[in-house]
Amino acid sequence: MVNLPRSAPQPPAQQPQRTRLRLTVYRILETSAGKRRGASLVFNVVLITIITLNAIAIVLHTVESINRRHERLFRDFEVFSVVFFTVEYMLRVWAVVESDRYRHPVWGRIRYMVSWTAIIDLLAIVPFYFTLFATDLAIVRILRLFRIFRLFRISRYSHAVRLIQHVVADRKEELVLSVVFIAFMLLINSSVMYYVEHAAQPTVFSSIPATMWWGVNAMATVGYGDIHPITPLGKFLGGLTAMMGIMLFALPTGILTSGFLENLNNQRARKRCPHCGKEL
Repeated sequence: MVNLPRSAPQPPAQQPQRTRLRLTVYRILETSAGKRRGASLVFNVVLITIITLNAIAIVLHTVESINRRHERLFRDFEVFSVVFFTVEYMLRVWAVVESDRYRHPVWGRIRYMVSWTAIIDLLAIVPFYFTLFATDLAIVRILRLFRIFRLFRISRYSHAVRLIQHVVADRKEELVLSVVFIAFMLLINSSVMYYVEHAAQPTVFSSIPATMWWGVNAMATVGYGDIHPITPLGKFLGGLTAMMGIMLFALPTGILTSGFLENLNNQRARKRCPHCGKEL
């Protein structure tokens, strides 16, 4: 029996042209991997510029005088942005199989399409196509509101925003616990204040839900002044609530601060490959 030699794996130079092209597109689009340079850097700058211009356009579009004078410019830029984002989204779906996380040619792409970042990318472009067929102006206005999702796309290309996402994910249990505790104290303070002030101001402190608006203002130390206690006991309780709010809102601040410090220290300790961005 003759042992036939096994065929050696193809070196990168002999890989199919389509695979090499897909890998190149993936490295350009996935700007978070490794150091940004060359085409990846150019694409990153262009995309952030377009997202920033979209933010400016969304704001200026609401100024009637500017919108009336440059309506055609806003419309053309909207079409250009949607076409650009649509092509980018399709390229991402095509090239995402180069990632180890989405390696399967079918299920990998489906997993990517239902991921949070891909859903944001889709929400940034789909409403535009719906407005082409919608005749109700109210629906058109609501769909145009989804253009704000284009601003969230910048988080993929900003190291600072990604750091915030990692910190929130790492500290989500502590943050949820602190938010629940704040809500619990808001309910208690509002309930007590309702029974203290209802007799003196039955129309202002008409119910516990209505009193919770005062509780939010007091705990956040905003002080709009539209609803406030007038009895001595109510004023005393209002002062305690304000001081309690300062201490309670310091809880998530301390949690996030410790999370930032821990993530920054971990990033300084880790070393990454300058080409693929993977940890060494």
